[in-house]
Order: sequence, then C-alpha cells, then structure tokens
Amino acid sequence: MKFTDTHAHIYSNKYDSDRDSVIRNSQELGVEKIYMPNIDVESIDAMLEAELRYPGICIPMMGLHPCDVNKDFEKQLYVMEEWIHKREFAGIGETGLDLYWDKTFFEQQKEALRIQVQWAKEKKWPLILHCRESMDETIAIIQEEKSDDLRGIFHCFSGSQKQAKEIMDLGFLLGIGGVSTYKNGGLDKVIPEIGIDHLVLETDGPYLAPVPHRGKRNSPEYIPLIAQRVADLADVPLEEVSRITQMNSQKIFHHFEK
Repeated sequence: MKFTDTHAHIYSNKYDSDRDSVIRNSQELGVEKIYMPNIDVESIDAMLEAELRYPGICIPMMGLHPCDVNKDFEKQLYVMEEWIHKREFAGIGETGLDLYWDKTFFEQQKEALRIQVQWAKEKKWPLILHCRESMDETIAIIQEEKSDDLRGIFHCFSGSQKQAKEIMDLGFLLGIGGVSTYKNGGLDKVIPEIGIDHLVLETDGPYLAPVPHRGKRNSPEYIPLIAQRVADLADVPLEEVSRITQMNSQKIFHHFEK
C-alpha cells in the first residue's frame, strides 16, 4: 500500500539528528511523498535543502503561516511572491488564520490570507489552510473568495460535520492527522458520517503525534497509523483508505506531479 503525507515540516530542526532514517523508514512503510508547507522567510532555505537532498520525496510549498504574521508581514510576502514567480511549488501555504496563540495581528492574518488566496488563484495551485480555533472565520473567507481556480486542503481538520460539509461544498479536501486518534478529538463522530471521499492524510510533523506516540515528536512514519484509524472510523478496508487518499493527493497536487 502507498501513502502520501500531505503536510509535514520535515525540514524542521527537530529532525536534524535523524532525517535520513526518518525518510528511509517512511518510504519502507509505503509513504511515497512528503509535502512540506513553508512557515516564513527564514524556513525557505531549510525546506529547499530538504527538496534538494530528497528529490521527488520532499516537495515544497510556499506561504506565510498565520502565527508568523506580524507588523512587517508584507515584507515577508514580498519575498515569497518573488519565489513563486521564480519557480514552481506544489501549493500556497501554509496560510490561514489562528486564534489559538495570539489575536494581536488577526486583521493582518486575514489580509495575508487574502493575498495568498490571490496567489493560489493566479498560479492555479492548491491552498493549504491552517484554521486553529478559526474554522468558521477561515471558511467564511474562502466562501467569499470562491472561484473555479480555488481549491486546496483544510489542514489538520478537527471540526464538526457541518463544517466538513461546508468545506467539501467548496471543493476543498480535509487533511486528517493525529487528532483523529485522540479520545476527545471529535473525528470519531465526523468521519463515520462524511466517509473518506474528500480526505487526505497528513502528520503535521513534528507536531500532533498520533496515539500511541502522543506528546512525542510526530513523523511521516506514522501515516499508516493515521490511515488505519481512518479505516476503522469509516468502517472500510485500509486498502481503500490508501487508494482514495492517494487519488485525492495526486489530484490536488497534479500540476506538480506531471
């Protein structure tokens, strides 16, 4: 069986001591590709270095994380805009909104998100959305910006069945990760109702490791654990989860996989 980790920060310094073995083990477990969301200007070099060292496996995206939006966010976006006109990336992200850590720059977060939405439309690349404690606010902006050229993934989805339906109606996919294995994660009520047709798998490594590794560093090696949890919740064979999520990830990133 083959899998894709559609969202992992494998370039993070949390992997500096064993990145080679993590990627080798992931591949042995069937994880073919690891899509890397960018965070800020400072993370670009490490991300592109990972792409260089693991060609065809570690695949970069370009965007500004909402937690890294501050008073000079436009300077960061200017650098990133230069990059997206210089070369291809698999997607725009991760961008979005975050009301969990700090609300100081929430208006700037919304402005930065709208700018990156325009990039995604212009380039016809998928948009990778972070929406911690801000699911409804993020959905509302995407509904306003909706167009035939706008598609993407609501990364780390942990919302309600109603929110899942709104996202699917927009033509976006739901990124399912370690939260699906948490006792109070809520996805045990959502996935049986919505099925697997609009899902992709992700880890968000090094964050949000699945049970039984919760509290430790997450890794693309744990994608099969997440896939099995999705299979159990949806009451379908693991092979079907592999087939559908692979098809979805190939479709969403098709421009980069040609």
